Amino acid sequence: MDDVYAPPQEPLHFLHHDHEVLLVDKPAGLLSVPGKGPHLADCLITRVQAVFPDALLIHRLDRDTSGVMIFALTRHAQRHLGLQFEKRMTKKTYVARVWGEMKERTGTVDLPLIVDWPNRPLQMVDHENGKQAVTDWRVVRTNDGETRVRMMPKTGRSHQLRVHMLSLGHPILGDPFYAQGPARDYPRMMLHSETLQFRHPDGGKGTRITAKCPF
Repeated sequence: MDDVYAPPQEPLHFLHHDHEVLLVDKPAGLLSVPGKGPHLADCLITRVQAVFPDALLIHRLDRDTSGVMIFALTRHAQRHLGLQFEKRMTKKTYVARVWGEMKERTGTVDLPLIVDWPNRPLQMVDHENGKQAVTDWRVVRTNDGETRVRMMPKTGRSHQLRVHMLSLGHPILGDPFYAQGPARDYPRMMLHSETLQFRHPDGGKGTRITAKCPF
């Protein structure tokens, strides 16, 4: 991460809330949970709990990723949703702008990932020791040397989408870890969690929440 942490100060955008769950559109540049040290204390869960003191963490998004995050408002909902994430019952869709014009229209990346210990928190492909990581993707459009792509991860590994796009030779624009040169020179990382589909903890009804892509 960069040395200077200057998270955006815009008001929270709540996408949905009821007696069990709360969904928020996380802005890019804001940590999901506190980092180490008082200078990294400002984060999404702290801001959410200032409004909803009972909010409980279920999952995270990388600091530089924007989009849909779900919080539980009861212990029951936290257990219920946590199990859905663990058993890969949730469905997520991400939108990204990536470097270069992708030739194929759709595909799947199936490359196991592991933390690159000397360069933490970076991740890397490791066919022997890595954990399974699978991403389906499809091109939305290509123009001006870049591609807008929609990604449907089947697993939830750290930095999965970022490393998988890099492995195809198309790093996500503005990625501070994996993009190089002009691909890195963007005001933010162009990765957004667009939709989350889950079963509601009260009754199990399929629920789909969307956060409009800001780029």
